[in-house]
Amino acid sequence: MHTGAAPHAIGPEPDSRRALSPRPCPLATPDEPKSPPQPQAWTVGPEIPVPRPPLPRTVTSMIATPRPDETAPATRTLWRPTGPEELALVEASGWRAWPPRLPDQPIFYPVLNEDYAIRIARDWNVPASGVGHVTRFEIEADFAERYPVRRAGGETILELWVPAEELAEFNRHIVGRIELVRSFHPPQGS
Repeated sequence: MHTGAAPHAIGPEPDSRRALSPRPCPLATPDEPKSPPQPQAWTVGPEIPVPRPPLPRTVTSMIATPRPDETAPATRTLWRPTGPEELALVEASGWRAWPPRLPDQPIFYPVLNEDYAIRIARDWNVPASGVGHVTRFEIEADFAERYPVRRAGGETILELWVPAEELAEFNRHIVGRIELVRSFHPPQGS
């Protein structure tokens, strides 16, 4: 027997002219920061709240992050594999400069990718010095263009060759600090 009402309908027929209305989201906790504003829940009809999920923390941190200084020079990221002695001298500089080259080191050669720096630190510095480190730093891109990029092997084995006598000038164009990003030690039991 058909009564005219749909069997799944409960309560009055929703008014199709009713718009969605924002209401405060009950999912926000008092410990969360109030900026940016918390997401809202929307209601459909008088009793059915439909919460909007909160923004992921990465999105809220992107919103709060200030824009970089537009007058700052463009930079190029370089890596440098190094042993413990050179790293100690970099640390002594406040992580802002590379030490002068030794007499038998006419070239300072940072590398153009992290993978190559890892291979040198792990496969050469560890056996030679007992530990190998990978550092990363930024240099003014326009300044870096004056130095030739040399291929020391395969397509990704690329180095920037800086004459030792120009290293002090090179250091003046480092932007920010030199960062220690990886360290390698001999395998246990060797």
